[in-house]
Amino acid sequence: MNESLISAAVEALLFVSDSPVALDRLSAIIGVDCASVSKALNSLRARYSSDDSGIEMQEVAGGFQLVTRPHVSEFVERLTRVKPAALSQAALETLAIVAYRQPVTRAEIDMIRGVKSDSALGTLLERNLVREAGRKPVLGRPMLYGTTREFLKQFGLKSLEDLPEVSPPGDPEYAAESVKE
Repeated sequence: MNESLISAAVEALLFVSDSPVALDRLSAIIGVDCASVSKALNSLRARYSSDDSGIEMQEVAGGFQLVTRPHVSEFVERLTRVKPAALSQAALETLAIVAYRQPVTRAEIDMIRGVKSDSALGTLLERNLVREAGRKPVLGRPMLYGTTREFLKQFGLKSLEDLPEVSPPGDPEYAAESVKE
């Protein structure tokens, strides 16, 4: 199969997919080696790197995806007019705890937040941002929670290592930041 056809096939697959597609999956679907697909991905990335393009290719959540460039997103929003419901403050707090402390139990989340997190955790499970990640090997075997690939996708992260670093509450730099707000 020639490079042009491989590139066109990769582009078409990324175009129709509503979620990131892994390199090995693209390779299997097209029926060529990963090196050929990788070469096609690099070619497409170069093609979409121009600011004149309305789309760009991102590597996110272990795969590749075509996404709208920020400078034209308002036009896409006008077309789709579907605005996802924003997460509540409680859900965002709970999601941050799960993302940074995973795997974490509901009791640990509640202890950190200082309030019950049942509803917020339910919302996050429903939206597939958080998943049940097994059971903690202690008395009662409480459920452990972790983030999902959807979480990575929604927040534009390749992996959890891309989460921004946070300072612990005892850190003087953290205290200085709190005073500024």
